[in-house]
Amino acid sequence: MSMNKKLKIAFYWAASCGGCEIAVLDINEKILDVVKIADIVFWPVALDVKYADVEAMPDKYIDITFFNGSIRNSEQEYMAKLLRKKSKTLVAFGSCAHEGCVPGLANLHDSKEILEHVYLKEKSVVNPEGVIPQPETKVKEGVLEIPEFYDIVKTLAQTVDVDYYLPGCPPPVPLIVNAIDAIAKNELPPKGSVLAPLKAVCDECPRKRENKKITKIYRVHEKAPEPEKCLLEQGILCMGPATRSGCGAQCLKVDMPCTGCGGAAPNMPELGAGMITALAAILGYDEKSASLEDVEKLMAQVKDPVGTFYMYSLPASILRRKVMKK
Repeated sequence: MSMNKKLKIAFYWAASCGGCEIAVLDINEKILDVVKIADIVFWPVALDVKYADVEAMPDKYIDITFFNGSIRNSEQEYMAKLLRKKSKTLVAFGSCAHEGCVPGLANLHDSKEILEHVYLKEKSVVNPEGVIPQPETKVKEGVLEIPEFYDIVKTLAQTVDVDYYLPGCPPPVPLIVNAIDAIAKNELPPKGSVLAPLKAVCDECPRKRENKKITKIYRVHEKAPEPEKCLLEQGILCMGPATRSGCGAQCLKVDMPCTGCGGAAPNMPELGAGMITALAAILGYDEKSASLEDVEKLMAQVKDPVGTFYMYSLPASILRRKVMKK
């Protein structure tokens, strides 16, 4: 790549915790390679660049935009569509943009329920007039506007066309570095690719598997695991069988189960359904003699099914959201 023609790169932060912004800095001295090949033209968390500056850019002016966060409100939707228009390549950066992540668990409620809980029912809130924020509020100086709080959380790809996906919460540094190298060498894979290995987390995990059946399911705080054995075979729910690798099984190496931030492994229809299938394969009941009640008792040990199987992927799943009864 010619040093006289540097790439123009943008970063944007929508509905997410901000960890993806820090992950960019965690590449450490590799950031110098980014500076060599690219100019950062938009990064609200670090640069004083206004939305109007982006609006004034010619279409496809930005070579690559790394967009982190799901779409929770009208401002985020507007910026997703604007940056799609202004960018040649759009990357869903991190779990929130990729599959919805923790903000997506809000799809268990509608916007009315959420706003009422936060502004009216929460015990720490003092709101005697029962005021709930509105998109527009008239004051003597004019009309104040804030983003509209949507009824459903969406992934980036449910909002605009996405070119690549870089999973993780946040994306692991090696995956970010590999993506930067691919960009620098103009060696990005076909459009639509997930920039992570094809294997599952289990394939990176050093723990030993013995194909054991389990008869009890533990939450992570309920059992001290044996250090070298598969956590799932010890009854500790681990999403490793259904989750795409690329993280180096970092959590498992410190006795914490995988929670699924890498998204669904390539051979899985979706993360939650894939993990439920994997779990069913090791449950220790006799298929011929066990009753439906026996199976239900065993599955009832999973205390938070949605938060366990869909922590990172509810908006991207077959379910997408809880059915709201009117």
